[in-house]
Amino acid sequence: MDLEAAHGAAAAPGKQRRRARESWGASLLLAYQSLGVVYGDVATSPLYVYKSAFAGDDIQHSAGNEEIYGVLSFVFWTLTFISLVKYVLIVLRADDGGEGGTFALYSLICRHVRAGLLPGGGGGAGDELAAGGRRDARAMSRLRAMLERYRVLQRLLLLFALLGTCMVIGDGVLTPACTLRSLGLSYVQLPVTCAILIGLFALQHYGTHRVGFIFAPIVCVWLLCISAIGVYNIVHWNHHVYRALSPYYMYQFLKKTQTGGWMSLGGILLCVTGSEAMYADLGHFSQSSIKIAFMSVVYPALVLAYMGQAAYISQHHSFENAYHIGFYVSVPEKLRWPVLVIAILAAVVGSQAVITGTFSIIKQCSSLSCFPGVKIVHTSSTVHGQIYIPEINWILMILCLAVTLGFRNTKHLANAQGLAVITVMLVTTCLMSLVIVLCWNKSIFLALGFLIFFGTIEVLYFSASLVKFHEGAWVPITLSFIFMIVMCVWHYGTIKKYEFDFQNKVSVNWLLNLGPSLGIVRVRGIGLIHTELVSGIPAIFSHFVTNLPAFHQVLVFLCVKSVPVPHVQPEERFLVGRIGPKEYRLYRVIVRYGYRDVQKDDIEFEKDLVSSIAEFIRSGDSHHNGVLEDTDKSCEKLSSISNGIPLWMEDGEVDASASPHKETDTQIISPNRKKARFVLPKNAQVDSEVRRELQELMDAREAGMSFILGHSYMKAKSGSSFIKRIVINFFYEFLRRNSRGPSYAATIPHASTLEVGMVYQV
Repeated sequence: MDLEAAHGAAAAPGKQRRRARESWGASLLLAYQSLGVVYGDVATSPLYVYKSAFAGDDIQHSAGNEEIYGVLSFVFWTLTFISLVKYVLIVLRADDGGEGGTFALYSLICRHVRAGLLPGGGGGAGDELAAGGRRDARAMSRLRAMLERYRVLQRLLLLFALLGTCMVIGDGVLTPACTLRSLGLSYVQLPVTCAILIGLFALQHYGTHRVGFIFAPIVCVWLLCISAIGVYNIVHWNHHVYRALSPYYMYQFLKKTQTGGWMSLGGILLCVTGSEAMYADLGHFSQSSIKIAFMSVVYPALVLAYMGQAAYISQHHSFENAYHIGFYVSVPEKLRWPVLVIAILAAVVGSQAVITGTFSIIKQCSSLSCFPGVKIVHTSSTVHGQIYIPEINWILMILCLAVTLGFRNTKHLANAQGLAVITVMLVTTCLMSLVIVLCWNKSIFLALGFLIFFGTIEVLYFSASLVKFHEGAWVPITLSFIFMIVMCVWHYGTIKKYEFDFQNKVSVNWLLNLGPSLGIVRVRGIGLIHTELVSGIPAIFSHFVTNLPAFHQVLVFLCVKSVPVPHVQPEERFLVGRIGPKEYRLYRVIVRYGYRDVQKDDIEFEKDLVSSIAEFIRSGDSHHNGVLEDTDKSCEKLSSISNGIPLWMEDGEVDASASPHKETDTQIISPNRKKARFVLPKNAQVDSEVRRELQELMDAREAGMSFILGHSYMKAKSGSSFIKRIVINFFYEFLRRNSRGPSYAATIPHASTLEVGMVYQV
């Protein structure tokens, strides 16, 4: 025994080291994939940053090189402070269950503070501040209380989060067009550009991990290429260019150029485009993988590339015009065609980051009832956040093609993208300061320092981008306005629908007063009522029995839930409980599926469902008697059913979960022996009441199973304002009719389905 214990103690560290190696291996693999998905956008920014900064008449390249050195200094410190310090070192830590993006910050705040407009969005007692002698705890509590008390602050917080979210979507439309057009392709080649974009969006359904493996080598070659060219230019043309990294050159730049230098910041800003997508794509990868890729590969390569371009430009002053100052002039002439080919491939990859980020953000909005229902396809069984949304993919493609064909001026396209990027960053800074206080429980002075430092930098860039409203910056504002209207209308309609459900819910007292027959005719069969409620009785039930006083002898309120794990084990799939006394024959069943689980066909599902209810009847009440303990409260207790009672169907086959004691099992057989029967365990002790309930369940199963789906229509009640009638009766109803319903509705047999319509007067 001592030798075995010693061997086990020695083996434990070995297992830990092996797990650590596997963890590091997984992180490095994800870091490699992230190069092809997350960093394509920021990696291709050297193609157009200097060109955009010197475009127009804002600044001119002079013999003294103050302008090019100032631009390099701004690029270096902006990339360092915004991309490295803010996003990689700070913001990436603020994940909401592994998800990132602007809306993830809002969700995180709502989970710690009761600031959500819908139920379930607030925090609990476990999130209260631990004011253990902290001097700023009172200020933090006051901020929390204000957000929880004032509805107007909650609405403003939501609108602010939606603004950032919509700007990310706008960035997803603009980035592919901006990156590809920066290559200088002529209008003769526009069909080729459009074909490339269509191919890019057509690849999305293969999933992030496959796209990452395809695109990662391209980005790796591109980063190696621009860093090598940068080193060559530094050594060959100006090896003192590193002095321009001093902040002193920023001061000299603004002092000389003044207003023109300030307006050129809109072009310099593009050096950090893709940083916001780096955070939005967090759900597709992990914090460690994104940090490893950026700090060890992307950041050094970008700094060398920008320094190399500046070194070349500082020794050349005979450009035809300022617009020709760009990436390709700094490439050695013998390498220009091979580099152009790599640049075209990298530009295609550069669009991937915002596309996958848009998928993640739309999913977050949909989960918080801020976006209509869409089909979400999980493309990975190991990483929950790797998803694909077909509808959003094709909408982005159409909008992207329209922007590519519609913009004739690349400068205007860069202005549009710059405003979208900096707006998202500004929103992220404001929400992040709230997260520091309310979620991380840090000092309010630390949050203010974060807000003031990064907010000042971003407001400077924001003002420079906003003044170019007429030069393309109107596009992201227009796109964001359209998407925000859709989100606000859907959220408003969802709130009104919940308020109607809450006000018209069926009380347990009403159910008890009906008696065991529920005051209606109970016909043979099982009635399966689909509901989103995990407790209580849906209003659709009272609406049905009021208009048609007949229902099945066994009623099951079925709730199908998706949980954020790849697979749910069969023994953990069914939760079964009872509503009301036993003689009512009312049950609640919650069925849980993982995001990679394939739902069974209707026949197998019915067998598993009935078997689980039968097992609950046999053993569930022995664990806790009296699901309803009084007439005022429903004390529903759900039991997890690991193995249902085997169900013997008429073809003579036993269900796959059949008991191993089947040769000597006790059988409860229906009156018609050829149809079905339950097979009980060998030593099962079944009293007469349980046997009678099982017999009734079996009779109902033989009579058939009907699926009852609620179908609600929203309508503004009389006396509502004109705007409310337009929003509810037309906009919300249009979105509801054209959005996806619950996934389980597609697997229900149409011949056994009954839809119950109900008009919600809100």
